[in-house]
Amino acid sequence: MASDLRRQCPSGTGCGTPDCPGRAPLSAESAESAGIDTTRAHPARVYDVFLGGRDNYPVDRAAAAAALAANPRGYLDVRHNRDFMRRAVTKLAAEDGIRQFLDLGTGLPTGENVHQIAQRVVPEARVVYVDHDPVVLAHARELLTSGPEGRTDYLDADLLKPDRILEQAARTLDFAEPIALCLVAVLHFVEDEAAHPVLRELVAGLPAGSRVVLTHLTDELHPEPTRAVQRTYTERGFTFVFRSKAEVERLFGDTPGLVLDAPGVVPVHRWNPGPAPAPPGIAQDAFAALDDIEKIRYRGIDDVTDEDINVYGATGTKV
Repeated sequence: MASDLRRQCPSGTGCGTPDCPGRAPLSAESAESAGIDTTRAHPARVYDVFLGGRDNYPVDRAAAAAALAANPRGYLDVRHNRDFMRRAVTKLAAEDGIRQFLDLGTGLPTGENVHQIAQRVVPEARVVYVDHDPVVLAHARELLTSGPEGRTDYLDADLLKPDRILEQAARTLDFAEPIALCLVAVLHFVEDEAAHPVLRELVAGLPAGSRVVLTHLTDELHPEPTRAVQRTYTERGFTFVFRSKAEVERLFGDTPGLVLDAPGVVPVHRWNPGPAPAPPGIAQDAFAALDDIEKIRYRGIDDVTDEDINVYGATGTKV
């Protein structure tokens, strides 16, 4: 479980929502003691910016602003990636009988997290979050706000050590029953020589009937704006491994016992589409006074088109 670096939501609500009045980034002193570098942009914190979160710093907002300048509707990739997770977890819990979730590469607790989504449908759902990053570890307490009937846990563990993840997750999850393995916006940080064996070992450790929920960045759909955004991130020290639809399909196909569910690998907004939750309200004059980054949290995402999305999503079943 997370160490004493976990922090309670300052509002006392433990709500974990982007508009929580108590949400604020750690102070520079606390961040430094937690091993967090606030002088360089960080992928999880930039992601947090696009989701309207509070756990980010000026350097992260600058990186997000540069990406937004390269692709003004690029925030829709991030928001629809997150909405895919919402729809997938809801479907697995409501329609497919899944009661346990193992969320790898959890990231910062921005917006609704897996346990909040699943426990709304199945109050007794159990969720284990896994990440290996001091940025996430420092905020992990906000991932542990389970309802009274369910349970959540956080593991500080390396994705590249799946045996350790499976062993520690068994303290909370029942490996005799199906588990949903969530790899949402994770494997595009992992090269092929590691991604394939890691996925194989994780799936091998799951019982039959378990599911895999996966999203992945691609430069196949709209290369020019995607690569322009990539350049803004590369300049700040982090990059992605883009994969084509065929390469994402191969992640499933090269994993023994894992079968792609319908509709297969598709742009995330095309996977079981439906209306997204409405953004928080704001007065028009107040909205107009915000900068482009601040406006994102108040924008809806139902105006998405095929030209906006550069993320593939899919689910699979272990047979």
